[in-house]
Amino acid sequence: MKESTVKVLDDTDLEFAETLRSLGVQRNVAILITYLANVDEASSREIEMGSDLRQPEVSIAMRTLRENEWVNEKEIKRGGKGRPMKVYTLQTQIDSIIKHFEEEKQQESAHTMESIQKLKDLIST
Repeated sequence: MKESTVKVLDDTDLEFAETLRSLGVQRNVAILITYLANVDEASSREIEMGSDLRQPEVSIAMRTLRENEWVNEKEIKRGGKGRPMKVYTLQTQIDSIIKHFEEEKQQESAHTMESIQKLKDLIST
């Protein structure tokens, strides 16, 4: 039997993921970003084991990371038959991902303030 070690999220990592969640990031996306930020690369199976996400949750979250072009995906052929294993790396620095959420929240805030100002203008006329 083959022995392997998989990194798992610690309390600080979970706090990071929860902070992302407080910004409105989906739970599985927040956990996936956190996990990939802490490893050089990981297969889907390693992500599942290390992050405590189920396979469908990893797939759904990975779609979001792909859409934002935050992740690299490569296939590694395994010995014998079967599908190649997919290995993922975060291609965008975590600082840039945080910046993305910062800009998103700033835009939301600006829109909210515009709406409030419009309400004020409407009641004063």
